[in-house]
Amino acid sequence: MKCPFQTVAIIGKQKSVDVAEPMQRLGDFLAERGVRVVVDGLSAEHIKGHSFEALTLEEIAQTVDLAVVIGGDGTMLNIARTLAPHGVPLVGVNQGRLGFLTDLTLDNMQQSLAAMLEGKYVTEQRLLLSARVMREGEEIFSGLAFNEVVVHRSNISSMVEFEVRIDGEYLYNQRADGLIISTPTGSTAYAMSAGGSILHPGLDVLQLVPVCPHSLSNRPIVVKGSSEVELLMHRSGDICVRYDSHTNFDLQLHDKILVTRYVQPACLLHPEGHSYYHTLREKLLWNQTL
Repeated sequence: MKCPFQTVAIIGKQKSVDVAEPMQRLGDFLAERGVRVVVDGLSAEHIKGHSFEALTLEEIAQTVDLAVVIGGDGTMLNIARTLAPHGVPLVGVNQGRLGFLTDLTLDNMQQSLAAMLEGKYVTEQRLLLSARVMREGEEIFSGLAFNEVVVHRSNISSMVEFEVRIDGEYLYNQRADGLIISTPTGSTAYAMSAGGSILHPGLDVLQLVPVCPHSLSNRPIVVKGSSEVELLMHRSGDICVRYDSHTNFDLQLHDKILVTRYVQPACLLHPEGHSYYHTLREKLLWNQTL
């Protein structure tokens, strides 16, 4: 059977010298199987004397059939926002801590990828968010998020005050430290820490989770994935909107944030037999006896 992936990119955690050895090892392994291997130029700086073609992420997005990301969830989040709009499937190799998005290990990555080259894998579509900042009717900033879009105050400012509408219908006014608009993928990240529910990644929903709300009646709410969530800022000051902890934009009084499902989902590949519930048991230590 013809290999479904003719060109594979290997992308490591930037500014980490620890990615050099596994990137080199995996690159040699794939090349020996007739796969064209390219590497991310920034992380490849740590690999001395490698013979792989180094490309930018933008060039990788236009070139490869598969991207293997070596790092933690933060690395995967960053790469997914860049490559997902181009339909590039992603495989994660965990070199971080929890690793909800990176389910291969450094020990089993070669064996797992050998099976994937033979077409033995599970495909999973993950919802992405698109968030636009509107000021006086004009779009002044936009970005994508894999986990969540968060409006929050700085450490020195007072509570955030904002109005929330769903598909144009008024939901509530809120005074809180912030609001998390989470994808199902992000439900095990900041949203979970703030008291939100764990959502199966196959669900087509969004979750709104207040952060330390002033009113105890304000609770997390789950809405349709096709919903447009609108936030209107009623207090200015040191307040910003954040995308997956990677991108920030400062907000002003009367700014409006429009959050919708992005048209192109992120595509993750897993080994055959992958189970989300097994991942939860392992990562959240649910398999430990009391």
